Amino acid sequence: MADFPCGRVNRRACLADMGMGFTGVALGAMLAQDGVTRAADSARSQAMAAASHFAPKAKSVIWYFMLGGTSHLESFDYKPAINRYSGLTVDESPFRSAVLDSPYYRKNVRDFAGTPRALMAQLYPLQIGFQRRGQCGMEVSDWWPHVGGCADDLAVVRSMWTTDNDHAAQLQFHTGRHIFDGFHPSIGSWVHYGLGSLNENLPQFIVMGGGPGDCCGGVGAHSGSYLGPEHSGVNMSVDPQNPLSFGTPGSTVSLAERREQLNLLSELNGIAGVQYPEDAAMRARIRSYELAFRMQMSVPEVVNLSGETQQTQDMYGLSDSATERVGRFSLTARRLVERGVRFVQIYDDGWDAHSQLLQNHTTRCRAVDKPIAGLLKDLKQRGLLEETLVVWATEFGRTPGAERSDGRDHHPYGFSVWMAGGGLKGGVVHGATDEIGFHAVEDRHYVTDIHATVLHQLGLDPRRLEVPGNKRLEIDFGRPIDAIIA
Repeated sequence: MADFPCGRVNRRACLADMGMGFTGVALGAMLAQDGVTRAADSARSQAMAAASHFAPKAKSVIWYFMLGGTSHLESFDYKPAINRYSGLTVDESPFRSAVLDSPYYRKNVRDFAGTPRALMAQLYPLQIGFQRRGQCGMEVSDWWPHVGGCADDLAVVRSMWTTDNDHAAQLQFHTGRHIFDGFHPSIGSWVHYGLGSLNENLPQFIVMGGGPGDCCGGVGAHSGSYLGPEHSGVNMSVDPQNPLSFGTPGSTVSLAERREQLNLLSELNGIAGVQYPEDAAMRARIRSYELAFRMQMSVPEVVNLSGETQQTQDMYGLSDSATERVGRFSLTARRLVERGVRFVQIYDDGWDAHSQLLQNHTTRCRAVDKPIAGLLKDLKQRGLLEETLVVWATEFGRTPGAERSDGRDHHPYGFSVWMAGGGLKGGVVHGATDEIGFHAVEDRHYVTDIHATVLHQLGLDPRRLEVPGNKRLEIDFGRPIDAIIA
């Protein structure tokens, strides 16, 4: 008989262990076939959403995240003063007081070494030019010509700040908590938990991209944490032959054989679900098996891009080896949200330019600029941009000062993100950093303000998503950025 604390056995486990015979098998099969577990969790999610719901302006989110830290100074926050005073230290420049005497300097930064990173004191000139883009005249760097061409659809927030100046900042950006506070649910998991499914044949929170082998960044950045593993992001590749890990039965297994395998698994999982009803990992595994057959039919079709027109494929840069990878993620993301997937997270790695910033950002921007712009244009021409919220974000910015003579260090004090579609204003810039892009000084926003804005556009109030037994702090909730909401 199964072991339980203090020698106690719950009634369901007792009945199961004492030999329910055909009754147990039948009940297990019925539970699996009827999806009782899934239905209960779906009802819970729907009840949660109903309790916090108001009229949504968006249905889905596509969330780009640049791992390593993109320089705000060479992307969306033009600071010509850096060029005027390049070569001088912060002390020698007119900005010493603004930087070092600021109430924000180092006050909130939490570091593994116990002290913040050293100040990169010598100002480093901008490595690329800027132009005014679109009818709005938004200043965007020449490394982003394609995204810059979509300036009239962008809402750029130039006043972001965070407290982690190491790469666990990716965790903080997605969960709102510093890694010292442990793991917490990611923004994608909250969306999944609050809104439930629009398509029972596909995962509702999908993660693509990352570093070598598409490792998808830190797992905690797309984890369900205490919401349960069923709300974690599902890693997916864009290989039609094997888009999900262990998601295909192999070339030697026929469709009929796979169907019989899954029927047997349903029966066994149903029995296990009766025996261990409070095992969250078991529930998630049962649900994944129930979805397995449907996903095996649906997911390969989604990532098979051969049916897209050549014009569409060219828009995403699929014919160029430099842009093909992110282009495939981006086009797949469009196909996923078309089919009702709620949250698609795309990682791009390699932005950590401590040295050779010019070479690094030239390469990385080229890889992502055209595919991201292609997605925006494609969504817009299909009438999907208004119901799809696109977010571009990164761990932190880069320092105005030089590191190792030709790079920039991590910079959590002030940096930029942008959003588009989903009922937001286009062609607007909100917030500001100081003259050299060091501190966010106007309309400052912690990362959870981005979360709150996303949830608001999806019709969710983050304060009503709190889970009993898991207290959230005031800063966890954030505030929607009303100035960019249409």
